Amino acid sequence: MSRATFFEVEVLDAKTRKQLCFLDKVEPYSTIADIKSLVHKSYPRWYPARQALKLDPKAKPLRDDEVLQSLPVGTSAIMYFRDLGPQLGWTMVFLAEYMGPLFTYLMFYFRLPYIYPHPHTFTSSSLTVVTLACVCHTCHYVKRLVETIFVHRFSQGTMPLRTIIWNCAYYWGFSAWLAYYINHPLYTPPSYGNLQVNYAFALFVLCEVGNFSIHLTLNSLRGEGTKCRKFPRPTKNPFTWLFFFVSCPNYTYEVGAWLGFSIMTQCLPVALYTLLGFIQMTIWARGKHRAYTREFKAYPGLRMAIIPLVL
Repeated sequence: MSRATFFEVEVLDAKTRKQLCFLDKVEPYSTIADIKSLVHKSYPRWYPARQALKLDPKAKPLRDDEVLQSLPVGTSAIMYFRDLGPQLGWTMVFLAEYMGPLFTYLMFYFRLPYIYPHPHTFTSSSLTVVTLACVCHTCHYVKRLVETIFVHRFSQGTMPLRTIIWNCAYYWGFSAWLAYYINHPLYTPPSYGNLQVNYAFALFVLCEVGNFSIHLTLNSLRGEGTKCRKFPRPTKNPFTWLFFFVSCPNYTYEVGAWLGFSIMTQCLPVALYTLLGFIQMTIWARGKHRAYTREFKAYPGLRMAIIPLVL
């Protein structure tokens, strides 16, 4: 009978090069996730999601599903450890990011004390567009929270706590900024009155429904327990037909919704938020588009990243 071959894994600190632990008799079929668990036993404060293991200090972190014997190492492997800091799961990340804007905006809408001059405390605007804007903003973030809890499927991935703080500052801060002006006692309605408000509101609603439809489609793209990857395709739902032209219609609809909100409120902070969101979502969309085209040979050539036939 042949003897089983085991691996030896030496884990070094990526900065100091000092040995953190030496793992003896590691199974050749062990994954990086298994090795992280072994490191966790030696250092309980470094739970697996907090660890990054590399074959070179300057290389990319190894994926959790990579198998030890498939790596370009001998039976004595050296790995470099980096502490990623405290982590939170994606569900908690999105709940933290979205609950803030929801309640922040309502504070300004109901004009809580110390926000506006004293005579306006706990008053409300008589303008229909102000109330409509509050309804739209509230529904938008309620939809996001519902999707986070019931629709989106998250991997075991996490986000560093310091990044979450910056993201929350961005979402919460912009929400407060635009809410301050829209609900201000001196706010003036849009230049073209109800016509502008109604058409912009219609654009907002259509894009919100479209965004939700795309998220449902992406949710059903990969069933539970399967690793088979497929690229998204249009369904019988007309809102998904945008898949004929772009790889990430969820971002297209998201930008469209905020564009409608900008036109409806005619508020500069909203327009700036929409522009920054469009720039960021374009970066994400182009990255996903490139990934799709590399992974799938039969990927539709007509599709662009986020704007049909343009970008």
